Amino acid sequence: MSQLLNMGNLLRMARDTVSNPREGAETVLALGLPRQVLWLAFALVVVLSMLLGDILYLVAGLPDDGALTGPLGASPVVMGLVQGAFLFLMAHAVTHVGRMFGGTGRFEEALALVVWLQFIFICVQVLQLVAVIIVPPMAAIITLLAVGLFFWLLVNFIATLHGFTSLGMVFVMTILSGFTILFVLSLVLTLLGITFEGPSV
Repeated sequence: MSQLLNMGNLLRMARDTVSNPREGAETVLALGLPRQVLWLAFALVVVLSMLLGDILYLVAGLPDDGALTGPLGASPVVMGLVQGAFLFLMAHAVTHVGRMFGGTGRFEEALALVVWLQFIFICVQVLQLVAVIIVPPMAAIITLLAVGLFFWLLVNFIATLHGFTSLGMVFVMTILSGFTILFVLSLVLTLLGITFEGPSV
C-alpha cells in the first residue's frame, strides 16, 4: 500500500492502466484497500477534480456561470456534492447492475475502481490544462479522446470486476446504467431546486 503514497508510482500505474485496463484493474483490486482508505481517496479525488476544473475554466477564459442554476447551484460545496453523488451512484450501479447479469463484484471493489478511474481523469485534466496554456486547440482534441477513454476504461473495469468476458454486453450495460444514474441525479437536484442550464449564447 506504500506505493500509493508515491506520485511517481501512481502515475506509472495510471499509464499502465491506460495501456492495459484489465491488468490495471486487477492491480487496484489486489491492493485490498480498507474501507476508510477508500472513502478518504474518494473525497480526495472529488476535491482535486473540482479544483482542477475551476482552474481550467479560469485559464481557458470560459464564462463563470456554471451549468447548475438555482439557489444552491453556484455553491462550490454543492458542485462537490453533485460530483461525489455521481461517483457514488456510479459505484453502486457498477456493483448492482453487474450482479443482475451474474457478476460477483463487491461495492468496495467497485468504489476502488471508480476512485482509480477518477484519478486517471485528474491526470487528463492536468494534460488539458497544459494544452490550454501551450496549444489551446489541443485541449478540445484531448477532451474528445477522454470521452472514448472513459468508456473504454469503465467497460474493462466492470468486466474485470465481475468476471465478464463480453465487452459488448458490458458496454450496453454501462450505457443503460449511465442513463439511470443521470435520471436519479437529475431528479434529486430538481427536488433541491437545482437545475441544469446549457451555455448561454
